[in-house]
Amino acid sequence: MFTLLKKEGRARRGTFETVHGTVQTPVFMNVGTSAAIKGGVSTRDLYDVGCQIELSNTYHLHVRPGDDVIYDMGGIHKFFNWDRPVLTDSGGFQVFSLAGLRRITEEGVHFASHVDGKKIFMGPEESMQIQSHIASTIAMAFDECIENPAPYDYVRDSVARTTRWLARCKAEMARLNGLPETINPHQLLFGIGQGGTYDDLRIDHMKAIAEYDLDGYAIGGLAVGEETEVMYHIIEQVEPFMPADKPRYLMGVGTPVNILEGVYRGVDFFDCVMPSRNARHGYMFTWKGTMNLNNNKYQRDPLPIDPDCTCPACRYYSRGYIRHLLRADEMLGMRLAVLHNLYFYNELMAKIREALDEGRYEAFYREFRTVLSERI
Repeated sequence: MFTLLKKEGRARRGTFETVHGTVQTPVFMNVGTSAAIKGGVSTRDLYDVGCQIELSNTYHLHVRPGDDVIYDMGGIHKFFNWDRPVLTDSGGFQVFSLAGLRRITEEGVHFASHVDGKKIFMGPEESMQIQSHIASTIAMAFDECIENPAPYDYVRDSVARTTRWLARCKAEMARLNGLPETINPHQLLFGIGQGGTYDDLRIDHMKAIAEYDLDGYAIGGLAVGEETEVMYHIIEQVEPFMPADKPRYLMGVGTPVNILEGVYRGVDFFDCVMPSRNARHGYMFTWKGTMNLNNNKYQRDPLPIDPDCTCPACRYYSRGYIRHLLRADEMLGMRLAVLHNLYFYNELMAKIREALDEGRYEAFYREFRTVLSERI
């Protein structure tokens, strides 16, 4: 399914074939938590901004509208009218983010819904069943995302439990993919490596899950409290033990510079809410660095957000106008800002792939890791 086309240092250029189309890697997955990008962006818009994969949240879709509803509608691709790959996370991140509303046991996690307080139980089997109902292209194994820093003994025990959960996930997915009523019997499974900020636990866990011969491998539990340089260090420690013939996914990361650094260290897949979340508050990514449209200096600015950009917002509207919309809480302002940032991220990945194709990623990386960290 994954073909490694070429390497430059640790950076990798590849293709990933799925039942819903072929993905060019490295790739950024656009995050639509509840099967929609926040900010009034439609599925049709995703084609215009160059999105290859959409990512949705298993837990949130289970709560609303219910995975049974999506199943009855024919699966998520029919539900939101999208024919390219979809990745669903496992719900494991909510073990971290909803810490005040959950209790972890060997069987799984007991939640209280953040919407209405309703009691929910999710374990490896339940996570696979929900994701099978959703019928995503790629399902993530159920894991515990651990806050950094955390005590060594707790992380060690959590990692061991996540490995046991992975075995249950793989068995349940094999069962589900064999059922005649399953919408997507070709659903793929990615495992998640954990281990906090401890090199030995990280390496041992990646070695352990590599034995399961999965469709892809993720590095989880980073960008959740540790310093950026610690994150880069962990990637460097783990990467040699990730199967070279499978895609590698750094979960929940990050800034454009984080992505450049991740690709430099051998990562293929990325996702983050940052481009859409920042855009809704006026923080824009450009090829000259980041800018805050809320600043007064943009009030009468006739230029597009980025003169070098051809996104739908930059083709037709000025900084001054989009700033006005954001300040007036007009939905169009958020929509245009989100379209720009998503376009920027997808164009960044396209330029990274082009640089790798042409054997000049080192130079590209050296130039833009500085430029893209600037504040305009």
